[in-house]
Amino acid sequence: MENGVKMTGPADGFDLEAFLPYLLNQAAEATSRSFQAVYRDDFGLTRTQWRVMANLGKFGSMTARDICAISHIEKTKVSRAVAGLEAGGHLQRQTAPQDRRAEILSLTPKGRDVFLRLGERAMAYDRELRAGLGPDVSAALEEFLRRLIREGRDMPPDEDADSAA
Repeated sequence: MENGVKMTGPADGFDLEAFLPYLLNQAAEATSRSFQAVYRDDFGLTRTQWRVMANLGKFGSMTARDICAISHIEKTKVSRAVAGLEAGGHLQRQTAPQDRRAEILSLTPKGRDVFLRLGERAMAYDRELRAGLGPDVSAALEEFLRRLIREGRDMPPDEDADSAA
């Protein structure tokens, strides 16, 4: 029994732990949690705040809707992250000239500084992960993941984008 739930054997013919989407999700969670100590403990950011900041740092000013589309983060999570980043002086909002209902988000100088410093730490973490895999496995994994991403772009949008297998 785990958390009061009786555990049973695998369903006929289905092994969750061999299901590739499940494995990809577990790997993503494990690596994200490992890097979390850097953005949370050293910079006081949540995962979503880091992801919002990373998108603004890479792509420049954009709307929250753009961030949701690029990063596949639920709108309410992005809204909370934006509010926190703005309160911390990392982000600023401006009314979009073409649509007064939309806001253009951009990093402040303080936010850009944090993004650059955190980006350096992220690249060091990436090098560590890759070193643990070795150059051949690292290159093959990256190509495989990029292929999955390319092929996934042709799929219809997920109605529940925040849930993963």
